[in-house]
Amino acid sequence: AVSGQPAPANPAAQALQRWDGRHRWWDGRSAPVAVAFSAGADSTALLLAARARWPARVVALHVNHGLQSAAGAFEAAARASCLSLGIALVVRRVDAAHAAGQSPEDAARQARYRALAAMAHELCAPGVLLGHHADDQAETLLLALSRGAGLPGLAAMGEAFERHGARFGRPLLEVPAAALRDWLRAARHAFVEDPSNA
Repeated sequence: AVSGQPAPANPAAQALQRWDGRHRWWDGRSAPVAVAFSAGADSTALLLAARARWPARVVALHVNHGLQSAAGAFEAAARASCLSLGIALVVRRVDAAHAAGQSPEDAARQARYRALAAMAHELCAPGVLLGHHADDQAETLLLALSRGAGLPGLAAMGEAFERHGARFGRPLLEVPAAALRDWLRAARHAFVEDPSNA
């Protein structure tokens, strides 16, 4: 902390505490706490929050789609971050080639969820935490509107759901991306910038 001021609290930690109070996937269990970790700002803040809440039980899961030229750098950054934090890391490389009529983004998303679910099952983790935040939620709604989605298509992302036989949680849906980035910079935690976010 600068000039005797206490360090600011990780906004992801506060959101994770509230989310865990509602879902309690790890209550009374010693199972691993799996966090999807891209090494970007949102997943970095979430990983740090999870490590603070469940010391020595967190496992980071990194999926390398190989779709961007920076994919190798993202994986290297994830490895370096986890090594410096003392957090176990599991990496899965996937083939995210899209089928005819399928968007590359959708193919990558499906491959990512399949890989995360498989890793969670192998670890016997009760679920996987995802770093989707308030900006992602707003973007999802705007995309649905632009595509002329009906009421079901305009439903917001859920804070917990199941896919490929695994549970996924989104504790950060009420946290703006800027709050996560500001905290990481203030606390001097490194993260990678995904050029596709631009």
